[in-house]
Amino acid sequence: MSLAVVSITLIALLVLFLGSTIWVGVSLFLVGIGGLTFFTSSPPMTIMNNILWNNTNSSTMLALPLFILMGEILFRSKISENLFKGLTPWISFLPGRLIHVNIAASSLFAAVSGSSAATTATVGKITIPELSKRNYDRSLSLGSLAGAGTLGFLIPPSMMMIVYGIVADVSIGKLFIAGIVPGIILATGLSGYIIIRCLINPSLALGDEKYSWTYRFKTLPLILPVIILIALVLGSIYSGWATPTEAASVGVAGSLVFALFSRTLTISVFKEVLLATVKTSTMIMLIVAGASYLSVVVGYLNMPAKLTSFVSELGLSSYMLIVILTIMYVILGTLLDGFSMIVMTMPLALPLITAAGFDPLWFGIYMIFMIEVAQITPPVGFNLFVINGMVEEDILTIARYAMPSFFIILLIVAVITVFPEIILWLPNKM
Repeated sequence: MSLAVVSITLIALLVLFLGSTIWVGVSLFLVGIGGLTFFTSSPPMTIMNNILWNNTNSSTMLALPLFILMGEILFRSKISENLFKGLTPWISFLPGRLIHVNIAASSLFAAVSGSSAATTATVGKITIPELSKRNYDRSLSLGSLAGAGTLGFLIPPSMMMIVYGIVADVSIGKLFIAGIVPGIILATGLSGYIIIRCLINPSLALGDEKYSWTYRFKTLPLILPVIILIALVLGSIYSGWATPTEAASVGVAGSLVFALFSRTLTISVFKEVLLATVKTSTMIMLIVAGASYLSVVVGYLNMPAKLTSFVSELGLSSYMLIVILTIMYVILGTLLDGFSMIVMTMPLALPLITAAGFDPLWFGIYMIFMIEVAQITPPVGFNLFVINGMVEEDILTIARYAMPSFFIILLIVAVITVFPEIILWLPNKM
């Protein structure tokens, strides 16, 4: 059977099932069953049983619900509120003033949550009312929050990096290290845009907040819990003391201790934390298992080899391949979540990337950037939905506010493509 016929059939089945509002994970299983049934004599259910067991019976996968649990604890405790109070006096002197809290708070919270939506919700819950009360520009405030929230996937530890590492068989520890420099670059780029906009038009962020150095140092203890958690989680991984899974356990224990000291973790709140963790974890695992099953089916159909051969015959340069993949991922990001984007495309994209001479570690960070784009792209951008749940603006309006972040991310993608050492230098040194 030709590659075109098989590809069109699988894509048609996927569109049919997703368009029928069937869960993404279930849709992926159904497409895989259809592919094996139509084009092979292999038993689809036997293969499915093996995939389900292999993907859920993994110590690496255990890190996922643990990082989700840590993020939920921080989200529902006073730690996030104290983070805003502690950061405010240290960045109020910049053009744009308190809007930069969106960037700084998202960067710090991203380093302990691993989730873009959790980062956006936690930071937005605090900054949106404060910035509105001070009459800061609405578009700049919400747009910067949408863009900064995506740092939850780029700055380690990251749930998306864990999923990519599992699917692509890349070291999760090295992925975490590789995300540090790009994360700092993106945070700097987002803050730089705010500074430029506010230098051109200071009325976007007027304010009379003035803080003494004494007051600044008095607020430092409010930031310490998050700093300590970052040191515990990332330090234990990079020192070789703990695996990512064990580090996630350390992070959960630390967040529980700080939440108890803040006296905001009641029995009812803890029940909400556990329920939200179970819901999110099962949703993600279903998608990962379904996509892994589809990946195996694609391998049975010999599609990666055929596609790699086809693209190689086109004679595309490595940069043109990245341009084509970027366009593809931007389109996919309007329809799918990040987990689905990773596990659905890896069987096809990874062979092409390695054949073109790119490092799979580099491609993992590239994928995270493309998922960040998806987070702020309608109609299914999760960060847009999170912000929409906190303000009156509709999804398309918030997406318009986030357009500068969209282009900043794509600009950084171009830079890391031309200079891949930005990503590879640090993990190769450690």
